[in-house]
Amino acid sequence: MIIGVPKEIKTNENRVGLVPGGVESLRAFGHTVIVETKAGLGSGFDDAAYLAAGAKIAKNAKEVYHKADMIIKVKEPIKQEYNLVHRDQIVFTYFHFAASKELTVAMMKAQAVCIAYETVQKEDNSLPLLIPMSEVAGRMAPQEGAKYLERTMGGRGILLGGVPGVEPATVVVIGGGIVGTNAAKIAAGFGAKVIIMDNNLYRLRQLDDIMPKNVVTMMSNTYNIRKQIQTADLVIGAVLIPGAKAPKLIRKEMLKTMKPGSVIVDVAVDQGGCIETTKPTTHENPTFVIDGVIHYCVANMPGAVPFTSTIALTNATLPYAVEIANKGWEKAIQLNKELKFGLNMVDGLITYKGVADAFNMKYTPVDTILR
Repeated sequence: MIIGVPKEIKTNENRVGLVPGGVESLRAFGHTVIVETKAGLGSGFDDAAYLAAGAKIAKNAKEVYHKADMIIKVKEPIKQEYNLVHRDQIVFTYFHFAASKELTVAMMKAQAVCIAYETVQKEDNSLPLLIPMSEVAGRMAPQEGAKYLERTMGGRGILLGGVPGVEPATVVVIGGGIVGTNAAKIAAGFGAKVIIMDNNLYRLRQLDDIMPKNVVTMMSNTYNIRKQIQTADLVIGAVLIPGAKAPKLIRKEMLKTMKPGSVIVDVAVDQGGCIETTKPTTHENPTFVIDGVIHYCVANMPGAVPFTSTIALTNATLPYAVEIANKGWEKAIQLNKELKFGLNMVDGLITYKGVADAFNMKYTPVDTILR
């Protein structure tokens, strides 16, 4: 199989879909890997490193997409790439279809085989290809929140951990999954007072056992969220429903009850965000203010730390990529239930229910399209 790795062109996206070590692994199975020139520079990997690993270097994205049977990338194709994707081409990446009808329609028209990192799912319901980036984004969230709480950045002028004689900031984390757990851990490490909320009592018991004493667990419901954000200095949205839009847990009218200069970091922005006022931002223009509350809603947070993120992502995606390349997508998903969950679209049909439901479109079960 010919595998293509294009350069990411989303604003300030410095990650790359495959490291040179991944090229070497695919080459060992007899596959050809074509990497767009300078695709890895943002992550610290130059063309020479890819050539040494056995890759071929393409002069532009058009060449990569034209020749490749499978595209491996990081972020969903954006408008400039829609026409490059062709029929029956496997695209293995983060799609987050439920957050974009335009992208969904574009890939349906392309009739590509869309396998989404974020919906590949294990038997225990964990999301192995979302976990590494969720870990990165979760750990970044308090870091970014702390920065924008500084007065020079428009915030309240409060130090996350406080100092002796001065109370620390209060951080409210909504969601006790991978993102929320990592966010709470880092915020607690800063010395903040942390409240982590989830609607799963069993999960709250687990968090209570593993978190330090400055982390308090609380049931997530509208009443508790409304009450806790009134005293919060930093709110971190960390809610995920695999493959579907995130629920809006903080409504616009609630913002008026928050402290002026407080900060919201909505890590769920890739799935539409869990705050009603969320809209995607970029690393160039990461924030906006509504009702005195600073919103940080960067849709590709891990892109700011591409060296760490790229290696972490490839560690997780490469075994699946090798399986798809070795067996073809149909046989791979028939033999691997985890990959079967990852198939979101094929032949213009939506095969992931959360995506179809998001836009009231027709859902086609995967088993009905397997030959």
